[in-house]
Amino acid sequence: MFKFFEGLVDPYAPYPQTDTPPRQLWPFLAEYIRPFRNVFAATATLSVLAAFADVALIWYVGRLVDQLANTGPAAFFATHGVEVLAVALAVLILRPLVMVGNVALLHNTILPNFGTMIRYRAHAHVIRQPVGWFDSDFAGRIANRIMQTPPAAGDAVFQTFDAVAFASVTVVCAGIMLAEADVRLLLPLVIWFALYLWLVQWTVKRAGPAAMASSDARSAVTGRVVDSYTNIHSVKLFAQGGAELDYAKEAIEHARATFAHEMRIVTKMDLALTTLNGFLIVAVTGWAILLWVQGAATVGTVAAASALVLRLNNMTYWIMWAFTSLVQALGVVQEGMETITHPIGLTDAPGAKPLEFRKGLIQIDGISHHYGRGFGGLQSLSLTIQPGEKIGVVGRSGAGKSTLVKLLLRFYDTESGRILIDGQDISRVTQDSLRAQIGMVQQDSSLLHRSVRDNILYGRPGATEAEMIAAAKQAEAHDFILTLEDPHGGKGYDAQVGERGVKLSGGQRQRVALARVILKNAPILILDEATSALDSEAEAAIQDALYGVMQGKTVIAIAHRLSTIAAMDRIVVLEDGCIAEEGSHAALLAKNGLYARFWARQSGGFIGLEETE
Repeated sequence: MFKFFEGLVDPYAPYPQTDTPPRQLWPFLAEYIRPFRNVFAATATLSVLAAFADVALIWYVGRLVDQLANTGPAAFFATHGVEVLAVALAVLILRPLVMVGNVALLHNTILPNFGTMIRYRAHAHVIRQPVGWFDSDFAGRIANRIMQTPPAAGDAVFQTFDAVAFASVTVVCAGIMLAEADVRLLLPLVIWFALYLWLVQWTVKRAGPAAMASSDARSAVTGRVVDSYTNIHSVKLFAQGGAELDYAKEAIEHARATFAHEMRIVTKMDLALTTLNGFLIVAVTGWAILLWVQGAATVGTVAAASALVLRLNNMTYWIMWAFTSLVQALGVVQEGMETITHPIGLTDAPGAKPLEFRKGLIQIDGISHHYGRGFGGLQSLSLTIQPGEKIGVVGRSGAGKSTLVKLLLRFYDTESGRILIDGQDISRVTQDSLRAQIGMVQQDSSLLHRSVRDNILYGRPGATEAEMIAAAKQAEAHDFILTLEDPHGGKGYDAQVGERGVKLSGGQRQRVALARVILKNAPILILDEATSALDSEAEAAIQDALYGVMQGKTVIAIAHRLSTIAAMDRIVVLEDGCIAEEGSHAALLAKNGLYARFWARQSGGFIGLEETE
């Protein structure tokens, strides 16, 4: 039975992706409700039947009291036996079937699958965001929103169908039953219901923004705490544990204050509801007794009316809490929507086709990019890199070297100009196909918190074991990998490397990253200080390996250590976002310009790329 209900909706079913998801609450929820529409319709129907059954049972108790009062014990079963048996069968068989169906749909179909679907689709949307989008927020805050929004949305839907639908039908049926007994009994219920709706409106108006503020405060706490944990080495190195605790405490206190404000609203609501329900019990029961005294109502009517208002009294607390939970959940959803509905900042052009790689000709035509600031980055830079050519790029920090690489990978779009590969504008081809043709080793290569095997195979998931090991050997990584062992028993290539590869030394991380790029075997290779983390002996071995990898590829190598690029076909010197010099190592030395000064500084015993004039 459970598998049947759990399998009614596939949370991973294909769906049309959009770069601009709905940013309003109800259109956002409607997108996710659509696959569940039949389930929700069935749930609503069963909730109506369950509420009707509860009220009908109370009505029948009143009728039964009158029958017992008006019929002797000997004649009771003869007169009403069939009716009592029918009601008993309904209570024992039909009512449980309705309740089980309703509960199974809510607990086994909606709750497990609705939140899962939202989390999966939200992650699928967020992971498509450009690199710059992630640079502008805490990773912890983003992750917290991805994790807390789906269950909140599921809770909102659950409360709507489990509580709101049930309560609405219960109140309507109660009104009909009281009116059928005596229309005057309906007046206290109408007054109570009007005041109850006002109280709900008052609560919703205040609880929604309060819940959203509380959720945002919790996300901020997560962001700050995760930031400290992620940078724990810096925290320890600078002995800033106390400062980090104060930094987190500030956010924690703000979260406490916002939650306390939210709970004040709940307490006020609870006090008002208790008073309101007291009025309902006294008014309906007292009026029913008065009607009985006047001979206008039976004992059964008094019993049914009293039972009904007591049922409403108990139910209204549940409903108000359900409404409060609903509003709180919607507040959490709205806060999370700031992240999971943010339009994709960098998209494939309409009709974009995969890059058709031919030879590897790269043409950079007058590109400028200043990160929206009007300064820094690159300014009207033009450069042509021939197929198979190997160029080195040097320059002071901030000269534009990293910006050039980011634009070539299309992590950002150019503000003006264009980049072509084999005559194809990279802004007109798909991003995945572009990056599939480029391999890159960064200065600080971070690894995934997975095994060594998973990290190397990330370069080409379909590679064989032999190909993976060959790449590791070429990167001078195989021997040390065989010595690895993690606390969970993983050894060698199955050992976990820790978050960002923290369990490995800097040189070991760099070698695993090199192995990953070697395995990828992309025709365009970017080296951003690829050997900077290695000792001299290891660097020499890796350089020999890299020279082999470079054969037949178009290579762009960024370096501060000029000796690592001296053998390149051409060296490009960047200064203030423009090309200051270019040529071979020998030609640039003979020119006695900026590159020659850099070389002289390094030959003299220290790095000169940071010099100022």
